[in-house]
Amino acid sequence: MAKFDNHPTVRWWREQSTNNPKTSTVALNSDSLRTLCLDAGADDVGFVEIYRPAIADQHAEILAVFPPTKTLISFVCCMNRESVRTPARSIANLEFHANYDHADEVARNLVKAFAQIGVRALNPSVAFPMEMDRYPDKKAWIISHKPVAVEAGLGHIGIHRNVIHPKFGNFIALGTVLIDTEVTEYAHPINYNPCIECKLCVAACPVGAIGADGSFSFSACYTHNYREFMGGFTDWTETIADSKSASDYRKKVSASESASMWQSLSFKPNYKAAYCIAACPAGEDVIAPFLSDRKAFIKDVVKPLQDKTETIYVVPGSDAENYVVKHFPNKTVKLVSSGIRPQSIQGFLFGLPLLFQRNQSEGLSAIYHFTFTGSESRRATVTIQNKMVRVQEGHLGKANISVTADSKTWLGFLGKEQNLIWALLRCKIRVSGSLKLLQAFGKCFPTCNIH
Repeated sequence: MAKFDNHPTVRWWREQSTNNPKTSTVALNSDSLRTLCLDAGADDVGFVEIYRPAIADQHAEILAVFPPTKTLISFVCCMNRESVRTPARSIANLEFHANYDHADEVARNLVKAFAQIGVRALNPSVAFPMEMDRYPDKKAWIISHKPVAVEAGLGHIGIHRNVIHPKFGNFIALGTVLIDTEVTEYAHPINYNPCIECKLCVAACPVGAIGADGSFSFSACYTHNYREFMGGFTDWTETIADSKSASDYRKKVSASESASMWQSLSFKPNYKAAYCIAACPAGEDVIAPFLSDRKAFIKDVVKPLQDKTETIYVVPGSDAENYVVKHFPNKTVKLVSSGIRPQSIQGFLFGLPLLFQRNQSEGLSAIYHFTFTGSESRRATVTIQNKMVRVQEGHLGKANISVTADSKTWLGFLGKEQNLIWALLRCKIRVSGSLKLLQAFGKCFPTCNIH
């Protein structure tokens, strides 16, 4: 083998470097870059500098996966609206997945094009979280595309928590490409929100995840719409494990549910609803039918979604359970687990705002001090007041109740592997204050198994 300095590849590179000395990095022309992105298949694009304050919470994550990042290229790819609006969710899911695949291909082609001009680039996944080693204690994605898209001037987030593009509405997929080069002109948020606050997303959502007052229940949406994704799959597999026989399993899971899960596993995960996207009339290209005849729009688009006979998946004791029974008597409620089970105290605290049931907290006003000991030491304050929850580091304010727990025991209790009475008797969990307040806390977080 040739010595390193005489290796053909090493000699070639050094000759190239001598004949073509590297010049200082020049910012990419934003107009030319925009044309490149549109030619690659994007329908709109904007550029955001890495140190934009509005995405500061993503800096560390982005630089960890791609340290030379200087610019984020945010782009959108349009969906076929009618395919998403149909009550036949098989058609809607086909459109979702086809557009996600297209957006991933756009991002991949951009990275290849950048490589040819000497620009380093990286394209994280467009649609689905893939950092499963962090699930469920931390976010399982590298980039939050929505805030980047907002900063790139591609729209604003509506009350349904989807980005609404001023022209294309919410019928879009979002993608982000990281590059190691600055551009000549960066984009900024548009000066209005395309959301017209028609509340049709509120009316269409089968689990009441979107409140008319702008509130949002992550757990309700996650449990039903993403039933055949991560958490629902976990719950399904545990149902199999807990079944005594095939006949016992069939009592718990219908044939259509088993077939649907097989379809999601063999093809791609199916959303159960996403009716909020289907019903949204916002956007210049989208709004005409709604403004021309609102009653006809509701009859043709919203009512078929509301009237559809289907199974709705909810956590027992959740706001969603009560909502479905009250608003959609034509739909069948099935009580399930969300599949979310924290693996750490950090995960427990991180998940509280996501799992909070605001209507179950009606009339509750209390400060909870948590002290966790053992393998994971942590102190935290949880305040529940005015149907809102706040989680803070350390012990703040005067507690109405204090809970001290061995961290492993507490996690075992949440996972239904430890008995609360046993833990209290063994002093693995100690409570100072009214146990009724602990029961009230558990009612606000039914997924957490605190009863």
